[in-house]
Amino acid sequence: MMRRAGQGSRNHVKTIAVASGKGGVGKTNLVANLAISMKKMGYEVLILDADLALNNIDVLLHLAPRYNIQHVLNGDMMLKDILIEGPHGIKILPASSGVQELTSLDEFQRLRLIEEFEAYDEPIDVLLIDTAAGVSSNVAFFCIAAQEIIIIASPEPTALTDAYALIKVLYTRYQEKEFSVLVNAVNDEVEAVEVFKRLYTAADRFLNISLDYLGYIPYDDSVRKSVRQQRAFVEAFPNSDASRNINIVANEILSRSKNKVKGSLQFFIGNLLSTTTDSTV
Repeated sequence: MMRRAGQGSRNHVKTIAVASGKGGVGKTNLVANLAISMKKMGYEVLILDADLALNNIDVLLHLAPRYNIQHVLNGDMMLKDILIEGPHGIKILPASSGVQELTSLDEFQRLRLIEEFEAYDEPIDVLLIDTAAGVSSNVAFFCIAAQEIIIIASPEPTALTDAYALIKVLYTRYQEKEFSVLVNAVNDEVEAVEVFKRLYTAADRFLNISLDYLGYIPYDDSVRKSVRQQRAFVEAFPNSDASRNINIVANEILSRSKNKVKGSLQFFIGNLLSTTTDSTV
């Protein structure tokens, strides 16, 4: 799937929150590689590093932002002024590092973020939100605002348990009912489907939700090598199994025809606004 970059409008932005129940499952790495893959297909992509107190994307890609989201939330700078450019021209809104108060945004900070997104008028086709690991108010805040939620799972029992816990919280507290599952670091598709089935079985038994199998990324030594090089594997090892599969997943996401109301940047902002009055967030 190819297209001319920048064709998207504020009414057709895909807003996708990528989340996981626990850290260490490769979520941030997959977000970075999905963004680059989509950009190479001709889409304008913005990554919001939503682990606001612990920057990850810029470290992973060996970038050195001078400013970060803290400067925006404090009212010192505008969103457009802190964006940095990553590989192949993807845009990144960097998080801060070690700022404890940003682990849970207050109402003023949320309103400030909303205001800045409303003022941002550069072309965006896809907004990828790399949430923090775990089940926090910030994670819920960004997940319920996005059009789609992708849950990253892996074969480890603790990863599956925590992924289910996150899905359960988003369903029981915030009435989210649709999730896609991307399985990472498996030997092959047989193992990936088995991981998905385990998660699906638990969700189907206890929750009234829809879980869709999005695909898998195989365990690939090129992933480890690229992390050490602080490069995306789709860039450093474009012919690897992991790169082939991330491209398949990116194309699947972009090919989806459903365009729910939550999908535009305008409604992303509207959903963010609505959560500022939800005391449970």
